[in-house]
Formats: sequence, C-alpha cells, structure tokens
Amino acid sequence: MIRQHTVVDSPYGALTLVATDGALSGLYMTEQRHRPDEETFGEAASGPFGPVIRQLDAYFARELTAFDLPLRLEGTEFQRSVWDRLLSIPYGETRTYGDLAHELGKPNASRAVGLANGKNPVSIIVPCHRVIGSTGKLVGYGGGLGRKQRLLAFESGAPGEEAALF
Repeated sequence: MIRQHTVVDSPYGALTLVATDGALSGLYMTEQRHRPDEETFGEAASGPFGPVIRQLDAYFARELTAFDLPLRLEGTEFQRSVWDRLLSIPYGETRTYGDLAHELGKPNASRAVGLANGKNPVSIIVPCHRVIGSTGKLVGYGGGLGRKQRLLAFESGAPGEEAALF
C-alpha cells in the first residue's frame, strides 16, 4: 500500500489531500475533528493529485458541481454505505440525517448516520456538509459549523463566498 499526501490552499483554508495506491482516500481541513495523525498520510508528493486539484479548483470557481475521481473510502460497511448516500446529494441541496437513515432502510439510525457522516474521510468531495438537522438547523461538521455554513452558502450561489478565506 502506497500512501502519499499534499497540501493545497482553498477558500476554506489549507486542505490536506491523501492518496492510497493512487486513489483519493482523504481530504482534511485544518483543525478538523477526526483528522488522522499526520504520520499516517505517507510521504509528500504531487503525483496522484493533479486531477483532484483541477476538480477542486473548478468547484471553487463554480464551474464544477459533481466530482469524478477515484476514491478509496476506508471505514466500516455502514460508514461506507452512508458515504455512498452522501455522494447522491445534489450540489446545492441538503438532506437530514433522518432522510439518509430512511434511504438506507434504517429509519431509527439517525444518530449512527451522524457519527458516520462525521468520520467522512473525504470532506467536500463526499459532501457531508450537505447534511443538516431535522429542524433545518446546521448541526455537526468535522470542519466546523462556520465552514459548513459557508460551503452551503457557496453552493446556493451566495455572492462573494468563493473568494472569502476562512
């Protein structure tokens, strides 16, 4: 298993990209909850990250609304099922934790969905920021509620959001 990483700037602060055997396996923000130890990121390299960086740049320029990248999401079967559901939430839309639990056929698993959502290893690209509380309030986000609010505002087309630094 070959693991590599690089750090790129974004309107939401520095993003650490991690690849495992050439597929994106991590996208972590600074001060992100559940961020693995840096020693697990592998050596610094730029090789596998060109397509990721190009697509992130296009996303932040509002030219891309859906990513098309090879991902290697490492987690439990349930976590991976939640992360797969996150990928189906369209750009600019939100779902509740309860919605995702129902879609997974586990209507009483809202809390488990929330825990899995919080451990999403590829934020932004696997859009965990698009999940909100049942009352419509912003709750829980590994990158911080301020970033979640800004990402949702950005995707809704709020002017100026693409240029503001966190």
